Amino acid sequence: MQKRFPQLNGTVLVNGGIAAFALYFCMYAFRKPFSVATFEDMSLWGVDYKILLILAQVMGYMLAKFMGIRIISALRHQQRPRYLIFMILMAELSLILFALLPQPYNFVLFFFNGLALGMIWGIVFSYLEGRQTTEILSVILCTSFIISSGAVKSVGLWIMAAFKVTEFWMPAFTGALFLLPFFVFMVLLERLPPPTAADEAARKKRGPMAKADRQKVLSHFALPMVALVLFYVVLTALRDFRDNFSRELWDSMGYEDNVAIYTYSEIPIAVLVLILLGLFGWVKHNAKAFFGFHGLFILLCCVMAFSTLMYQKGLLSPLWWMMAVGYGMYACYVPFNSIFFDRMIATFSIKGNAGFLIYIADAFGYLGSMVVLLYKNFGQAGISWLHFFIGAIYALAALGVLASGVSLFYFQRKYVRMKEGVELNIVNANG
Repeated sequence: MQKRFPQLNGTVLVNGGIAAFALYFCMYAFRKPFSVATFEDMSLWGVDYKILLILAQVMGYMLAKFMGIRIISALRHQQRPRYLIFMILMAELSLILFALLPQPYNFVLFFFNGLALGMIWGIVFSYLEGRQTTEILSVILCTSFIISSGAVKSVGLWIMAAFKVTEFWMPAFTGALFLLPFFVFMVLLERLPPPTAADEAARKKRGPMAKADRQKVLSHFALPMVALVLFYVVLTALRDFRDNFSRELWDSMGYEDNVAIYTYSEIPIAVLVLILLGLFGWVKHNAKAFFGFHGLFILLCCVMAFSTLMYQKGLLSPLWWMMAVGYGMYACYVPFNSIFFDRMIATFSIKGNAGFLIYIADAFGYLGSMVVLLYKNFGQAGISWLHFFIGAIYALAALGVLASGVSLFYFQRKYVRMKEGVELNIVNANG
């Protein structure tokens, strides 16, 4: 194992995987606790108040992703700590002002909360990409948002119950608990040694991208990127829907006031995703791993559709169904946020970094999340959260199989032509 993963040592694991996991776990304490509150009987302009909060946060998050296409792709290493400090303090300040300003117009503060948090992922992942151990490090990182979302909701509910904190102050109190740990783990992550020469030989050296570099990549891979982004848009929207309205979904299936369900239903998902995607780290051949992810996406879409059918027929319990669907979503979602594009860069010798491609997918993904929320509120207001979720899963599965198939066909042809010398790689094309 040491031979296959030369960077797999104590320093990299602690300062890399564990520190990145813990830092991003702390970030979720500033983003997700509010969603466990119900904000009952509140609305504005005909829109449910909780949906307004989610829309405002997602709009800020989405704008940050579009900004990140340029900022993260051109980010220099020495800028990372300053960005992280500024963003997390801005996020906490927005939560404090949310509690202080009059309701319901205080919902606009969640726009600034989302804007502050939307680029943290790209910064954290930039510490981990381009290594022979990127799969292990990034999967450890990605399990943080699987576990942390449920965990910080449990913390939020506990704060309201134990300290009689209102729904409006609870998000700021929860964030404040995690502020100091966030800075501690940021320092640990900053101590991570840079990729070695062996890493750069195996995974391609990473660096900032100029405008011409970004345009070259997009023009070269336009068709599969459109197909994959469409899949990712619906995937992000449904993953976000399951996350933001987990209380409504669990309550409708008989789990009212079960605080622990938000945490222990997600832990097995995180462990299984960690195991499954970690196995890709053993695949040294970049193209095989990259194409393998396409097959994985198709398989997982079938799992989501089949488990939903079994649940509707009464052959699968609500708990096992939510875990099966959650596993399918996260096992597709996690690669898009890390190792899928990391392998793509290595396969086609692309000059640049994975953050650029990740943020293209993420920007449109959160745009899709907003569309789904608005459609549910205005177009399907009469349908229950649960029935809406079930129908959307089938749509996601069908689109995922189609998009992954189109992308796989295109990339395989492109790879063969590149290996035969018909096309040059992205580094050498056009000089």
